[in-house]
Amino acid sequence: MRHEVIEKNSLLMAVLVICLISVGGLVEITPLFFLKSTIPPLEGVRPYAPLELEGRDIYIREGCYNCHSQMIRPFRAETERYGPYSKPAESMYDHPFQWGSKRTGPDLARIGKKYPDSWHVQHMEDPRSLVPESVMPRYPWLSQAALDDSLIQKKMQAMKTLGVPYTDEEIRKAPEGLKGKTELDAIIAYLQSLGTAVKRQ
Repeated sequence: MRHEVIEKNSLLMAVLVICLISVGGLVEITPLFFLKSTIPPLEGVRPYAPLELEGRDIYIREGCYNCHSQMIRPFRAETERYGPYSKPAESMYDHPFQWGSKRTGPDLARIGKKYPDSWHVQHMEDPRSLVPESVMPRYPWLSQAALDDSLIQKKMQAMKTLGVPYTDEEIRKAPEGLKGKTELDAIIAYLQSLGTAVKRQ
């Protein structure tokens, strides 16, 4: 078949383009049906504990993702500053993920266990007392706000529906771990969990 015939017949051209795209799509998509997971496993990755999950929701509510990313790219400048680059498995239980792209503040992918809880408490109360050049706002109300545990079971059930391996027992006992906790406790627990599955270099 000569090219002129295809180029002059718009219907034939459309059919051939659709066939080509269909074959290409099948070649790309079909192998995925035979894979158990497209994410390479990473030892140490676990679902968020109830307190951490609540802290993550507070992190989102307060808009922390607007200034902080949680993804270290595989470039020397990034790994020297923040630590090992981010692995896909690290965010497999994040729905939605918190990778972000803006870094008004530092990347938080490896913040877990870098500082003690007391540092985070002071940093949330008054960031400039620890980092004088910081532009981060103060969050003094977090230490005064009691954590609402009324929705934790529903949140965990929703996460389970999305593939997070929470057991029915973990969901049933979730409110017990939140009693007497503040929103500050929750967000610190969340921050302390970030990046702990990857050993520091």
